[in-house]
Amino acid sequence: MSAASTRGPRLKLLLISVAVFVLDRLSKLWIIAHIPSGQDITIIPRFFRLTHVYNNGAAFSLFADTPSPDKIRLMLIAFSAIAIAIVLAVFWKAGRSVNTTSIALAMVLGGAVGNLYDRLAYRYVIDFLAFNLFGWHYPDFNLADSCIVIGACLLLIEVFRAPKSLFTD
Repeated sequence: MSAASTRGPRLKLLLISVAVFVLDRLSKLWIIAHIPSGQDITIIPRFFRLTHVYNNGAAFSLFADTPSPDKIRLMLIAFSAIAIAIVLAVFWKAGRSVNTTSIALAMVLGGAVGNLYDRLAYRYVIDFLAFNLFGWHYPDFNLADSCIVIGACLLLIEVFRAPKSLFTD
């Protein structure tokens, strides 16, 4: 396959990543402009709220209450940068065509870059989607997190749908 024939699909996939990043930024900027930090707007009572919270930790606010937040922040930045490099490498190889795997990688890439941007620009990630399910408050998250999780789920589905011959020999 020539470089020209793979350029089109890769460009489309990179545009998905850019769209995820831009939508994540715009949503966070809207939250910053319209909801004071620590406040919320109820959308569906007892189920869904828009919030404005700062996440100094990792997913689900892991490590947020650590006694050394700067060390955790640097570790999370390093982890994100390494993860982005790995996803980019796999993305480049898988991006020869537009398929479920390459779209999933594009979503993960855009989301990872969105959250890394927050850590570098603000020292924390802005979360704003808050759900309560059966009386349990799910940790607040954002659009970038959503795209990372959706992309990871699509990748898992692809692994389970892969031909059995890939796992034998």
